This record gives sequence, structure tokens and C-alpha cells, in this order.
Amino acid sequence: MKNMNEKIENAMLLEIRARGYVAPVDVLLDIGFLDTKKYQDWRNGRVPYLEAVCNRNLHKLSEVLTVIRKLAIQNGWKTSVTDYRQWGAKSRVLRFSKSGNPVLEKLYATHYIGKKDSVNEA
Repeated sequence: MKNMNEKIENAMLLEIRARGYVAPVDVLLDIGFLDTKKYQDWRNGRVPYLEAVCNRNLHKLSEVLTVIRKLAIQNGWKTSVTDYRQWGAKSRVLRFSKSGNPVLEKLYATHYIGKKDSVNEA
């Protein structure tokens, strides 16, 4: 998992540098756990939950979320829970996980906002 942790950290730093924040879905895209077309299918409501279109098992996805959260805490980044709604249907909230567990849903929906000094160091 060390090599995977490095990939996750690199993806997070690139996202922070480019946007000032990190979203777990963007990290999943960056590290190859999620295909752009499948992400778009989920955002358009064509699949019931994001995990259904990720190309890794639920255990691996959970590990990625854990690493993202751990690195964000270590860097002192602020959290912001974001509503993910179906594109073109603003009233429909999208689901991330197969289980629908609120704790897991919140982990997927949490964006981490970098501090100015951490963005410059990245």
C-alpha cells in the first residue's frame, strides 16, 4: 500500500495546487480507480451509486478514503461537505456507496481545502 499512498498523496497535492481543494472523486479519477466516462454516467444518474463504477473493490476504496482523510488532517486542511446532485436534476442527491452508510457517504462528499502555505509547498 506504500506505493498507493504515494500515488494518493501526489494526486492530492496536484489537486490542491490546481484548485485549492481536494475531492475524493477527483483523487479516484487521478489514481485510475475511476474512469471519466463512468464518473459521468454516475453524475448523470445512470448508475445507482459511485462504487458500482469504480474498478477496485470496496476494501480498496475504503483504504483510499482513509488515506485521503489522514493526509488532509496531517496538512491541517479544512473540511467542507459537498452535496453531489445529479447533473440536470438538481433535486436528486447522488449516492456514493453501495451501503448508503451516512458516515461513508460523508467521507466521499468531503472536500479538503488547503491552506495558502500548504498550497505553495505542494
